[in-house]
Amino acid sequence: MAEKNSLHGLSCPNCGGMVPIPEGQAIVQCPYCEQRSFVRGERGLRRYQVAQRVNRDKAFSRLQAFLKGHRAIAGDVAQKAKLTEIFVAYLPFWAVWAKALGWVFGEERVGSGDNARYQPREIKVVQDMHWNGAACDVGEFGVDSLPLTVQQMEPFNPEELHARGMVFEPIGSQSDAQSAANKEFHEQVQDHADLDRVAQVVTRLIHRRFGLVYYPLWVLRYLYRDRAFQVVVDGYSGKVLYGKAPGSTLYRALVLIGGMIVGAFLSIDVSSAFFSMGLQMEDDIALALLTMGGGAFLGGFGLMFAAYRKFRYGEIFEYRGHRKKKRRSKNLLTQISDVTNFLEMD
Repeated sequence: MAEKNSLHGLSCPNCGGMVPIPEGQAIVQCPYCEQRSFVRGERGLRRYQVAQRVNRDKAFSRLQAFLKGHRAIAGDVAQKAKLTEIFVAYLPFWAVWAKALGWVFGEERVGSGDNARYQPREIKVVQDMHWNGAACDVGEFGVDSLPLTVQQMEPFNPEELHARGMVFEPIGSQSDAQSAANKEFHEQVQDHADLDRVAQVVTRLIHRRFGLVYYPLWVLRYLYRDRAFQVVVDGYSGKVLYGKAPGSTLYRALVLIGGMIVGAFLSIDVSSAFFSMGLQMEDDIALALLTMGGGAFLGGFGLMFAAYRKFRYGEIFEYRGHRKKKRRSKNLLTQISDVTNFLEMD
């Protein structure tokens, strides 16, 4: 008991009573004399929990809306699905908040055609940034990151969370999490500058805060024709973050037929028309028409391939409500121009 008190409380400077100090809280109040005190010093890893605002009934209604709201899901799932399990799980997520100060040095492409050139640029970036990543194995739940921006944070209360549902403990490395956050912040600074060529990126982080956030998720499992499926609902906002459901055979067939028809039209008819006109023209116009014909040809085959994949793998519908943003890629013509200029310099 003495060890527990030494970890979770300090003596009040006014009356000497034991004052509990919730993790992540800087100002505490004595329960005996109501003296307020300011906590200073390192207290280990800051832990927070997100308030649970969605109850069981609302989570179940979100499941029903999810099963009825997608054309790719079999039409009779909402009526024939049998709920087998529903519970709250608190998953831990590493989180980093910081203000990024960045300087990006590089070149920006200006002009077009024969007048295209690169001009040196120095871009300053000042932006609030946030990163989070799962601190445990989340393969079972399908949620590897969350939009931790406006949620109400509370001091970590393990007894309260265990009374509400399942609580998972972190198994990942704090240093790996901070390295991942630093890398993403660095990439965000570079992307924000939006330069065609980047020579150097300098990033400094201020007001940095690192912690562990326990996030409430409603896990709903159901049976449909003796097959098990799962949907995960955000316990704070009520949004569906992840879900699996049986796919609609009719929808898959329509996508396959439509994709094959449109894809064949693009790859054969449209591309042939562009190629035919391009061979009759000269110089830049001919090159533009031939390029458009090649794009139509490749786009048509890509559409047919996508339609086939939708039909082939659409037996199970899988939904992810929140994904980490992918880095923006440069325009294809800019990449080709960069390679051409590089070869010319050699």
